[in-house]
Amino acid sequence: MPKALWIAHVEVTDADSYGRYAQGAGPAIAQHGGKFIARGGRYVTLEGKDRARNVVAVFPSLEAAETCYHSPEYQAALDHARGASVRDLVIVELMDDASL
Repeated sequence: MPKALWIAHVEVTDADSYGRYAQGAGPAIAQHGGKFIARGGRYVTLEGKDRARNVVAVFPSLEAAETCYHSPEYQAALDHARGASVRDLVIVELMDDASL
């Protein structure tokens, strides 16, 4: 089964509330086999809306990432991000021969 990437582009509008989201989201992601491979590092926007926070996590599968998103633990964390950020989140399945 191919791995999947969880890719978030975020504009934080309330740093305190978003910090509470991050505290809960990290453990929820790890609980579902997710591992951060990029989080808040240097970036270049070549097309589309610029958002200063970019996060990428790799999961064992697309299903594991989607299950994480819908889990009670992640949803509890996400409650802190709602109203504290503008976000785009997508889960993308890797090609069978991609290695991470």
